[in-house]
Amino acid sequence: MGQLTVKRRVVIPVRAGDVMADFISFNGDESGKEHIGIFFEGKGGTKQHEVPLVRLHSECLTGDVFGSGRCDCGEQLDEAIDRINEEGGYILYLRQEGRGIGLYAKLEAYALQDQGYDTYQANEMLHLPEDGRDFGVAAEMLKSLGVSKIRLLTNNPDKAQQLQEHGIEVTALVPTKVHVNQHNRSYLHTKAARKQHTLVFDDE
Repeated sequence: MGQLTVKRRVVIPVRAGDVMADFISFNGDESGKEHIGIFFEGKGGTKQHEVPLVRLHSECLTGDVFGSGRCDCGEQLDEAIDRINEEGGYILYLRQEGRGIGLYAKLEAYALQDQGYDTYQANEMLHLPEDGRDFGVAAEMLKSLGVSKIRLLTNNPDKAQQLQEHGIEVTALVPTKVHVNQHNRSYLHTKAARKQHTLVFDDE
């Protein structure tokens, strides 16, 4: 991947106009994925925090748009908008559906999960990576925005490791809430057990 540069910044009112955010496109990403940066000034202004709060959010059509209960993606995106709009920082919306395997493959994996396999086993049965996401592009997006030091809103230690490997200093990991329901409990437990996501369940 070549060096990214900012292509366009457009202010868009979200949450029915209750929140104003800069949507940012980029030049130089040869993947054609059209990743988007979203900047929130924060209610205390840009100087409220010297180090911006950043969420790397991988696209999830089923969760982000349709509110699927099989994952916690939609709830995590809502939480990120609330928290980053309050504190100031960025959401990097990465077009890496299904942990990088794509929407159709994700639906195939869901069908296998319905037979009793966990999310990682299902990907393996489809000869796909357990997690095919590349967060290096997020590091390049941050660099193009002049950001080299962040607080990262995540429960996933791999995101921080990849960012640091690509030259972004992560000064703090800020955990998200655990958005558990009857449909995603097994999925969340699997993420904690297999990928060391820092999830603490209130009922345990």
